[in-house]
Amino acid sequence: METGTSRTKLDPDGEERFVSLRRALGVTSFGINQLVLEPRQRGRIHRHERQEEVYFVLEGTLTLVVEGEEQTVERGELVRVAPEVRRQLVNRGPERLVMVALGGDGEHAGRDGEAFTDWDDEQGAPPRDVPLPNDLPG
Repeated sequence: METGTSRTKLDPDGEERFVSLRRALGVTSFGINQLVLEPRQRGRIHRHERQEEVYFVLEGTLTLVVEGEEQTVERGELVRVAPEVRRQLVNRGPERLVMVALGGDGEHAGRDGEAFTDWDDEQGAPPRDVPLPNDLPG
């Protein structure tokens, strides 16, 4: 795992339907991709051996075909699909579909966060034990 931070930007106006954001960010523990489908475009029917996926719709409407049955996923909605389930991503709508797909396998490591009250603190505590800071002044 790389140290520090990295940054990229979504590019829904680019030429590619599928853009790996994982590589651009240097992420090694899960997949993250931008997918753009123009009206009437669709992806392959596929499934995974181990990787579950979450699709987050940013623009347009996703028609998610799961084992031959269609369901609609609207802007702002997320949907999870188990690895063994066959699925197809389809844009039946009149506008462009932009979404982010997240995928990973293995168990979630759980909350391993550490929170601090002040930047000068050297010792952290579990986030639930550190109160939220006051909001910024108006």
